[in-house]
Amino acid sequence: MKVLIVGGGGREHAFAWKLTRDDPTLDVLVAPGNAGIADIARCVGVSAGDVEGLVALARAERPDLVIVGPEVPLAAGITDALHLDGIPVFGPTARAARIESSTSFAKDLMGRAGVPTARAERHTSATDAKRAARAFGAPVVIKASGLAAGKGVVIAHTLAEADRAIDAMLHDHAFGGAGDEVLVEEFMDGEELSIFFLTDGTRAVPMLPAQDHKRLGEGDTGPNTGGMGAYAPVSAATPDLVNDVAARIVRPTLRALRDAGAPFAGLLYAGLMLTDRGPRVVEFNSRFGDPETETLLPLLDDALLPRLLAIATGQPLDDTPLRWRAASAVTTVVAAAGYPESARTGDVITLAPTPPNVHVFHAGTGRRSDGTLVTAGGRVFAVTAVGESFADAQQASTRAARSIEFEGKQYRADIGWREIERHAGAS
Repeated sequence: MKVLIVGGGGREHAFAWKLTRDDPTLDVLVAPGNAGIADIARCVGVSAGDVEGLVALARAERPDLVIVGPEVPLAAGITDALHLDGIPVFGPTARAARIESSTSFAKDLMGRAGVPTARAERHTSATDAKRAARAFGAPVVIKASGLAAGKGVVIAHTLAEADRAIDAMLHDHAFGGAGDEVLVEEFMDGEELSIFFLTDGTRAVPMLPAQDHKRLGEGDTGPNTGGMGAYAPVSAATPDLVNDVAARIVRPTLRALRDAGAPFAGLLYAGLMLTDRGPRVVEFNSRFGDPETETLLPLLDDALLPRLLAIATGQPLDDTPLRWRAASAVTTVVAAAGYPESARTGDVITLAPTPPNVHVFHAGTGRRSDGTLVTAGGRVFAVTAVGESFADAQQASTRAARSIEFEGKQYRADIGWREIERHAGAS
């Protein structure tokens, strides 16, 4: 059986690792892949953003399944294009992927479905956006409406900061076309949580809840990034809470998408805020998150491929709960110098040996002509450790991240700090 994975980051390395671990006979191709993925799969030099090139590759290789990792090709319609050739794809159509690619679409959909989320206004005028920010009051959230690689969100603690964020998006085009429209949104206070749902458009099977750390600095300070680490399980995410999210958020959203003529089949990522009024949606994503995927897949006891293939081929999803290891996983992202503003590439990397419970997923790596491993992106590695206890996993992940050497590396040593505090409070 042949599988084509689209993408070249840590998430795609984790996919390839999990699939080949479950079935070593699989023929796995990854486009474009990276230096780490090349050790376990065939890498093909087609960019994840090159939909035409990816379709040509799929026509030539005729994979039994295409798994799309990043959001950009989904928004650009890769699923629709491959369906025309009869090639099964795990990932929603462009119309359904608007739940991530257009924050305005998502907000309107949630309003119709009665899904709890923050109040928001959308504006293309900086004057109107600033007026809305004053009506909400600080702190207030300023979001680029389109895709911005997880970075187009500013939590403004003052109105002056909100004004600067609005000007950066609408006037300075800090996020390109993604910021041609901004959302001014009510600030929600609480703890963030990520829950992935495998879905055929009607049935939805939750994966293990995880918590991502978006800010660059320890203590969740500094600029937003694509994610500096994650951990699972999250003790605050009880089975009752997951059931509540499925009933009040996910199923109504899937129903609203069907009603809008955009049935969603794939992975629906619910980014949540646990407020004193219950879970509320921060955002939806239309694909597996990164780095949460690198955290979750080492804990998954079930084979991943059968359910992805069922969804991609239009079969009813087996809604039996997934089986998970009785363990904890912590992922620490090691980032390049200058990330997230302007990541430096080409720095020589030295990797130390790691124990069997630590998985070093390559995210932004490449090789020179002489084979030297170098940095080739903003987030360079996702270092996942699995331990019997959360403390074991957290310490092992931090040690392994510390052992990776290249000039200017950045990482956080406090991934899972809320869980650390909860464990300390319980002792």
